[in-house]
Amino acid sequence: MAENNNASDELLVQIANLYYVDGLPQTNVARLANVSQAKVSRLLAQARQRGLVRITVAEYDPRDHELESRLEGRLGLRQAVVVKTAKGLNALELRQSVTHFAAPWVARWIPSKGMVAIAGGRTMQWLIHSMTAPPGVEGLTVVQSMGNIDATVGPYDALELGRILAKRWCGQFFILNTPAILPDAKTRKTLQGLASVSSVMDQLRGVQTALVGIGTLHNSVFVERGVLPVDDAAQLAAAGAVGEICGRFYDRDGKECRTSLRDRVISIELDDLRRAEGVIAVVAGSDRTEAILGALEGGIVKSLVIDRAGAAALLEARS
Repeated sequence: MAENNNASDELLVQIANLYYVDGLPQTNVARLANVSQAKVSRLLAQARQRGLVRITVAEYDPRDHELESRLEGRLGLRQAVVVKTAKGLNALELRQSVTHFAAPWVARWIPSKGMVAIAGGRTMQWLIHSMTAPPGVEGLTVVQSMGNIDATVGPYDALELGRILAKRWCGQFFILNTPAILPDAKTRKTLQGLASVSSVMDQLRGVQTALVGIGTLHNSVFVERGVLPVDDAAQLAAAGAVGEICGRFYDRDGKECRTSLRDRVISIELDDLRRAEGVIAVVAGSDRTEAILGALEGGIVKSLVIDRAGAAALLEARS
C-alpha cells in the first residue's frame, strides 16, 4: 500500500467522500484508496485542515423558552434559564449538564466591573468551571459570601471558586477568612470585630450581584461535610426550615429561622440579598422545590437557573 506524507487534494477528497458521503468504515476506505488503515484518520484530519471538508452542525438551543416564560410570569422571576437535560442522569451528571449549557448566559449577567458575591456548592463548582469571561473584562471585585465550611478547602468551596472567578474576570478576590459556623455567638462577635473580617462583611452589605446555590435541611454541603450539629438540625426542623442559602436556613416565607444557629453563622445576611438587584440561584434537580419557593417568597432570589424537570416541579407546586 502506498504511503504519502504529502497527500494530494485529490486523494484527500477521495477519502473524505468515501468516509463522510458514502459512509464506509475506515477499513474499507483504506482498501479502496490503497493506504493503510492507520493513515485514514490522519488524512481525514488533513482534509479538514485544508478546508476540503467543512463540517456544519445545526444550531442547538439548550433552553426551554416556554417554561422560562411561565416561570418568570408565575413566580415573578426577573430572569429564568431552563436547561433541557437528558432523562436518567444521576445527580452529578445533572449538575454538569445544567451548568455547561447555562454558563454562557450566567456569564453575561456578571457585571464587567462592580462587585459579585459568590457562595460555594456542588452545582456552583461546575458553573464556575464552565464560565468564560467576555473579551476585555477587568475590574470585577469578587467577595466570598460565606465563611469556610471546615478546615479543608474542597473543589466546591467558595474560597476556591472565588479565586477562579476573579482570575478569569481579571479582578480581585476578598476572602472571608473565618469558619462559616461558630461554636457560640460570643466567638462570632469576636471574629466579626476583626478588621479583616468586618471589612469584607461591609462589602457584602452593599453587593448588587450574587451567585448562590440553594440547599435543604437534608441536602446541602453542610450535611455532606457533617458540620451541621444534630441539635441544630433538630431546632431547624422544629422552626420549619425548608431551605438554606449561604449557611442561613429559612422557612417557607423566606424568613430566617430563629434558632441558635442564626447567631453563630458568618455569611452574607438574607436582608443583604433582598436588597441586591441580581441574586442568581443555580439549582439542579426537583428536590428543592419548597426551598426555591421559600427563597422567592422572601424576595431573596431574583433569577433562577434550573433543569426542565425542576422547573416543571415548581410550576406544578404553584398550580
